[in-house]
Amino acid sequence: MRAIAIDGFGGPEVLRLTDLPRPAPGPGEVLVRVAYAGVNPADWKAREGKLARYFDYRFPFVPGFDLSGTVVEVGRGVEGLTPGERVFGMSRQGQGENGAYAEYCLAWPAMLAPVPPGMSLAEAAGLPTAGATAYGGLVDAGGLKAGQTVLVNGGAGGVGSLAIQIARAAGARAAVTCSARNADYVRSLGAERAIDYASEEVVAAARDWAEGGVDLVLDAVGLGTLLAYATDLVKPGGAFVEIETLISHASETDVAAAAARGVRILSNMVAVTRQPEHLAGLAGLCVQGRIKPAPVEVLPLANAAEAHRRVEDGHVRGKIVLRVDDAEERS
Repeated sequence: MRAIAIDGFGGPEVLRLTDLPRPAPGPGEVLVRVAYAGVNPADWKAREGKLARYFDYRFPFVPGFDLSGTVVEVGRGVEGLTPGERVFGMSRQGQGENGAYAEYCLAWPAMLAPVPPGMSLAEAAGLPTAGATAYGGLVDAGGLKAGQTVLVNGGAGGVGSLAIQIARAAGARAAVTCSARNADYVRSLGAERAIDYASEEVVAAARDWAEGGVDLVLDAVGLGTLLAYATDLVKPGGAFVEIETLISHASETDVAAAAARGVRILSNMVAVTRQPEHLAGLAGLCVQGRIKPAPVEVLPLANAAEAHRRVEDGHVRGKIVLRVDDAEERS
């Protein structure tokens, strides 16, 4: 099978198009013929070895957390999925197995969901990691409730654009940080307030929108840009949720200082073991029509290095997905 693999850690140039043996599903596994593979920040961090604390690599290693495609074969003991079914979900890259940048990929059935009616396979490939991260960060780790206020740092990206919609579906009000050119886009998704991080003082703007601070911050940017202002942004009893794979991690001093003000600083990883529930919740919102997939830009599988460069640059609106299957959409 065709695949993009790496033989060691490095920049985008280490990604190479190659041929690898087609995997076979073992007990409890599902083999998916991949139509599209989503490209996430976690993919380039996996390429650079930054995720070695989470799993062991075996080279050649195929990156890619997100996929959409068709079930080809199921292993012994798998129920509820049948060959020919269109699915989207996550590979087993998080367990150190080969990922989705390949014509065939193994997955756990709990990490797959049927593609909602009316949704293309390309759109579906952009949903799993970004959507489950947003859902887990807001609803699970953050404990989001109806009537609360949410600030999404980085509202126009893959995670942020879905977080806005998840917050609105939960009955919460959302404000976001974004560039001026993305203000209309995030408002079209349901954001009440678009804060231009280049021309506005974010903390002041957020507190003007939500007097006394917001109930919850979801930081989809990382880099520690807002973490230092957590207790200014979040009202007592609220939470600031970091996405751990964005690398910036709160120190014990940060956590203690926030706790003294009644603010919890959390990692989305506190809820990562419940990713199947997050994916199921996301899929349910899609079926109900309450989630509009982020805009997707499709690149050929061979252009994986270009996709990594652009995602690493951090200014992609929506999602980039790689077309793995030349047949593209299959009924």
